Amino acid sequence: MKLITSLFTFLILTAGFSQAQQSETTNAHVQLGNKALLDGDFKGAVVQLEKSLPSEGNNPDVLYMLAYSYYNSGEYQKSISTFGRVISLQPNNVSSFYYRGKARNVLGAQMNSPLTSSEREKLLLASIKDYSKAIDLNSDDKKLYQNRAIAYRDYAILKGQKDPKVYDKNAAVNSYKSCINDLQRVLDANPGRKDIMDEMKKAKVYMANLN
Repeated sequence: MKLITSLFTFLILTAGFSQAQQSETTNAHVQLGNKALLDGDFKGAVVQLEKSLPSEGNNPDVLYMLAYSYYNSGEYQKSISTFGRVISLQPNNVSSFYYRGKARNVLGAQMNSPLTSSEREKLLLASIKDYSKAIDLNSDDKKLYQNRAIAYRDYAILKGQKDPKVYDKNAAVNSYKSCINDLQRVLDANPGRKDIMDEMKKAKVYMANLN
């Protein structure tokens, strides 16, 4: 793949990073990280982009690439933290809220996680909040509703567990309803989405089976 030297162009093409400003850098590690990312070598990108810090620590484009590489390398905690740094520099960065929400959802939804139920709950609620913020900034992007629906579903599953530390039927029901509402928004815009119809059916069955 041809190396794209402009970080702005890379971010637009691969991650929908609409808030990025065109950024040029002579930092060799950033350039190598950019190339590794374009080649799909996310772990290699992490190695190079980490070496560009702290000199590029206030460059939101570089931090975004690093956070995106962490996410695609399965380093979700680091991804969450680094997307947070991007957001602190660019508070209206929709893509960073979206990916931070995805990373939080992945960690919070893991059934065999070493995290406590309380920690998982906080992650799932934070994921929903991230998606909601992204929707506030770009309400036309239906993938934001679809992903928030999944986070609502995962939160409902957690609150519906027969664990006295987390069980809350009302919270689970309300979260399933929010999930279904978001899925309906997606379905209204794309009536032929069988995957969305299937997810909606499952959410309704899960909600009906709550005791």
